[in-house]
Amino acid sequence: MTPSQTIKLGTLRKRSEFLYVRDGDYAARGAIVIQTRDNPRVDDNPAIRYGVTATKRIGNAVTRNRAKRRLRAIARQLLPTLGRAGQDYVLIARDKTPTRDWDQLVADATRALHSLPGPGQSPAQHNTASCRTRSGASAPSRVT
Repeated sequence: MTPSQTIKLGTLRKRSEFLYVRDGDYAARGAIVIQTRDNPRVDDNPAIRYGVTATKRIGNAVTRNRAKRRLRAIARQLLPTLGRAGQDYVLIARDKTPTRDWDQLVADATRALHSLPGPGQSPAQHNTASCRTRSGASAPSRVT
């Protein structure tokens, strides 16, 4: 991809798309969980697709909507630069997402995106302790 091409952000809308991403890699940092998986429908113009979700455990509808608005803003801000073309991302709100300081929330999301394995890389090759696959295997932590 050349620098003149911009990566288009798309959205996940169907439940089946969210369930597909659920079986990929994920990273949890602070007040956010990010799941990712290769987009099965990559064509000549790969896009980054994302979805956001907040469960009832977060709070009432007002609180959940605030959390989802914040996650959408994070996605629009970070995914064009830190996301990988041809990947689908799901951002999941945690209990602290609606009330966390904005700069801390951005830092949490940035750390989570950096910790996800690259294309064709397993979590063990990536050397990240808290990035896990759905099989439950975690990468070994670095010992210095």
